Amino acid sequence: MLARRLRCGSAISATVLLLAVAGTQQAHAGLFDDEEARRQINDLSIKVNERVDTLSKAQIELLNQIQSLREDNAKLRGQLETLQYELEATKKRQQDFYVDLDGRLRKIETAAVTATEAAKPTEGENVAADGSDKKPLADPAAEARDYEAALNLFKANKIKEAAGAFEAFTKAHPDSTLAPNAQYWLGNAFYALRDCKKAIEAHKLVTSKWPQHPKAPDALANIITCQQELGDAKSARTTLEAVLIKYPDSSAAATARQRLKK
Repeated sequence: MLARRLRCGSAISATVLLLAVAGTQQAHAGLFDDEEARRQINDLSIKVNERVDTLSKAQIELLNQIQSLREDNAKLRGQLETLQYELEATKKRQQDFYVDLDGRLRKIETAAVTATEAAKPTEGENVAADGSDKKPLADPAAEARDYEAALNLFKANKIKEAAGAFEAFTKAHPDSTLAPNAQYWLGNAFYALRDCKKAIEAHKLVTSKWPQHPKAPDALANIITCQQELGDAKSARTTLEAVLIKYPDSSAAATARQRLKK
């Protein structure tokens, strides 16, 4: 009987021990599961933070690049405005130079005309032996006034009105010593109005009708500019070569040589 009780007690103790061991294993398994989950969460958090840091750095770099581009754009805009101002100033200086040169040439030509007219017969002598009237004498003073009026319109940047005035002058005074100048400025006025075809026609008349006039080389140079703007490279090169042949010592020829090198 006693032996049976001892066996029963041993069996109960073994059962309790097994249950205790099983509970301990389950507790350890649960503990291990929690630690693994925490580890994975920690790893994921680290990766997310790394990606956020990478994105943040990329955004900062992109913002810096945008700011740099804005600064470069502002600098380029400033440089463009400066170049435009310098171009306009250069055009103005060139226009003033031509106007001044034209004024000096006109004074010389007017003096020559005055001397020539002084040597001609007076109005009472202006009758031929057969009684027919000769061509009436020109009025240099009136011509000078008309020419000066047209030139003043050009100086005032009233280009359309200046073109009309120069054209009227060339028709009214075709034989005037100021006619080549008027024709030249008519070409410049057409160019300023962006009518290159009419500008070419006007300047060609200067070179064909008055090839020895001081304005002729510059008229050819202006023709070259118009031909280039019209995209007629072949004609422009032909005109360049013509400048070198006809006026080798002119400033227009020096410019032509530089253009031919390009």
